[in-house]
Amino acid sequence: MVSYILKRVLQVLPLLLIISFLVFSLIHLAPYDVIDSITTPNMSNEQVALLRQQYGLNDTFLVQYVKWLSQIFHGDFGYSLVNQKSIISELSTRLPNTIRLVLPAYVTALFLAITLGLLAAAYKGKFIDRLVDAIASIGIAVPTFWFAMILIFNFGYRLNLFPIIGMHTIGRENDFNDFLAHFTLPYITLTVAFFPELTRYIRASANEEISEDYVTVQTAFQASKWEIFGRHISRNILIPIVTQIGLALPMLVTGAIITESIFGWPGVGPYLMNATKSLDYPIIMTVLLLSATMVILGNLLSDILYAIVDPRIRRGGRTS
Repeated sequence: MVSYILKRVLQVLPLLLIISFLVFSLIHLAPYDVIDSITTPNMSNEQVALLRQQYGLNDTFLVQYVKWLSQIFHGDFGYSLVNQKSIISELSTRLPNTIRLVLPAYVTALFLAITLGLLAAAYKGKFIDRLVDAIASIGIAVPTFWFAMILIFNFGYRLNLFPIIGMHTIGRENDFNDFLAHFTLPYITLTVAFFPELTRYIRASANEEISEDYVTVQTAFQASKWEIFGRHISRNILIPIVTQIGLALPMLVTGAIITESIFGWPGVGPYLMNATKSLDYPIIMTVLLLSATMVILGNLLSDILYAIVDPRIRRGGRTS
């Protein structure tokens, strides 16, 4: 098992280098550079040239990339061009806030999806199946921002049950009940955003398992529907579930950009949105690199979980 994990980690390292090169290249090819975001019309050409030299923009593309990569390896992600604050310091505060919001919502959505997906497959073609499919279809069709605004208008404005912006009330940063009140509406928004596609995915996976031979055999031995689903089908859909868990890892960074922006949640989403508006390229590159890294690590996590769930994978497909 250890050798399998080491092998997968060694395969990931070159991918991370390629991802970093692509991220830097895309920013480098942008029609504007960092100087455009900090210069003013009153600056002379000499001042602009001095700034370009100061930020190393007169160096060749490869020299700039190597310098940037060297800084990344040393844990230096640079500073914001707008407020000169350390990017790593800002992310160390904002990233936990995003995780606090996204992780509970995704776990709740996954639990609902497994429950509803298996329930729909158990009653395939019947009323419950059609009801679950209709709920999932409506959930997919409803835009996240529209649903968030509906919650804000009804529960925040009209009924005044929950606060509609921020993560804490000023002066009550250590009050858990206050945090919970701010957390509720964005949590519901994200849960509703996540669970419809997960439900359809698990429902489809369970329906595929129903047609397998082992289900026919269990039915012939007069096993109950709940025994078949509880002991066999639910275990065999673990690999599709593991796939979704791995793919969800990048959501811990950028999975709630719209929701965080609407509710003023101090996470990575508003940070990236503001950086994009102000052409703050160091922040944009860092968040893109972090998100892409999470995609790679998510695939690595999926592969490791595959090997745990199905030992045949780490044996290279051999059954003995």
